[in-house]
Amino acid sequence: MTGEPNTRLSDLFGLAGWSKGELARMVNRQAAAMGHPQLATDTSRVRRWIDMGESPRDPVPEVLAALFTERLGRVVTIEDLGFGRRGRVGKRRDSGTEHNPDQLPWAPERTAAVLTEFTGMDLMLNRRGLVGAGAALAAGSTIARPMYDWLHSDPALAADAPRTNDPLHADPAGFDRYEAAPVGSDEIEALEHSVEVFRAWDASRGGGLQRKAVVGQLNEVGGMLAYRHPDHLQRRLWGVAANLAVLAGWMSHDVGLEPTAQKYFVIAAHAAREGGDRPRAGEALSRAARQMVHLGRPDDALDLMKLAKSGSGDETLPRTRAMLHTIEAWAQASMGRGQAMRRTLGEAEELFVSDKGDVPPPSWMQMFDEADMHGMQALAFRTLAEHDPGAAIIAQRHAKQALELRINGRQRSKIFDYISLASACFIANDPEQADRYARLALVSMGETSSHRTWDRLREMYRLTGQFSGYAGIQDLREEIELSMPPSRKKAEGTQI
Repeated sequence: MTGEPNTRLSDLFGLAGWSKGELARMVNRQAAAMGHPQLATDTSRVRRWIDMGESPRDPVPEVLAALFTERLGRVVTIEDLGFGRRGRVGKRRDSGTEHNPDQLPWAPERTAAVLTEFTGMDLMLNRRGLVGAGAALAAGSTIARPMYDWLHSDPALAADAPRTNDPLHADPAGFDRYEAAPVGSDEIEALEHSVEVFRAWDASRGGGLQRKAVVGQLNEVGGMLAYRHPDHLQRRLWGVAANLAVLAGWMSHDVGLEPTAQKYFVIAAHAAREGGDRPRAGEALSRAARQMVHLGRPDDALDLMKLAKSGSGDETLPRTRAMLHTIEAWAQASMGRGQAMRRTLGEAEELFVSDKGDVPPPSWMQMFDEADMHGMQALAFRTLAEHDPGAAIIAQRHAKQALELRINGRQRSKIFDYISLASACFIANDPEQADRYARLALVSMGETSSHRTWDRLREMYRLTGQFSGYAGIQDLREEIELSMPPSRKKAEGTQI
């Protein structure tokens, strides 16, 4: 017992609105439902957890995480409650600091535990129809600082971890873990194929419809990682976990579950690094950076991109490095740094064309092709046009090239291209062309489950205001207002 309050638990307890007696009774009921009928918690013990920093015995941390997850409608982990794993009564383990509340980075066995616990809680929310949007995103520096040295070092793979006599020993990893059996190369190959199927679906239809399936698959892989497989299989399993976690994060971001998405991106970076794939870890962090730019936090995005680029390692292919540069350029454009953005995009173009294709790209980079390169350039110049209207013409050119190159099955990307093109036309004082491309975007948006497309359309809607006197534009505005989902109609307190 530290004698100091557990501020993280105290804050969540205040949000939940329970009394200490209510929480004690719910802990006992939930523990019995989870197979621990002998547990007997009372008000005084809850008070010691909150006010004196006492760490409860297992399974109480998992029970509390389940109760707060259900109450708050978002995933709450053991770390969120201020407890270390496998805690015992007495001194509370280090629950992080102000600058590193999640105790990053994690050891391999803890990564598997965090992965399985988090996905289990996420699935519980899915089953009960709750929405996990009530937590704040961590700052980019909060993630980047503690992970810098770790990501730049050699990964601590299975060979460095403690071994038991049983090479397939399983150590329980988290709450509600799927009890997976050890797997062989055929099963891992099937898992790798499932990632490709999920990735293609996401690109075509958005993240909403398959998110739960991806999270469930990731939960099962977390259980598999609790076993000690031969190193070559363990590496591949970590790779599957990284790819699924990125997808789970991207799909969560696509439907507006922002704190959940960020957690998955951090889990993905850990999984990739444990599998020895530093470029994949860097790409996972770049997803978190893209999320930050989308949410209007480009300074945090730049913190994350600095880590993503430097931590990816020398083995990163030129095309991957080009992709990372385009995200950095978008963040710079959001801050009005036109000169820096143009320089960064110029470097991205040089890297992209320097990739001779003699080394096959990893599966997670196959979506970034020439069309995506132009699409990101269009987005960066369109974003810069808010500060420098002259950039709108260049944005139009790149958006048109992206659309010409888009292949079937990339419907969401086409919608983004249309919105970038329409927005650039509005900024360039060409409402007739803008109206045409905006309607092409609008007619396609019902075919996807992507909330991000509506967020971008809402940004474009703002640009239509100065042209509302035009009959066609006024009709467009009314169509957007009627089509906009209720949850997307409010932006910065403005109703549309």
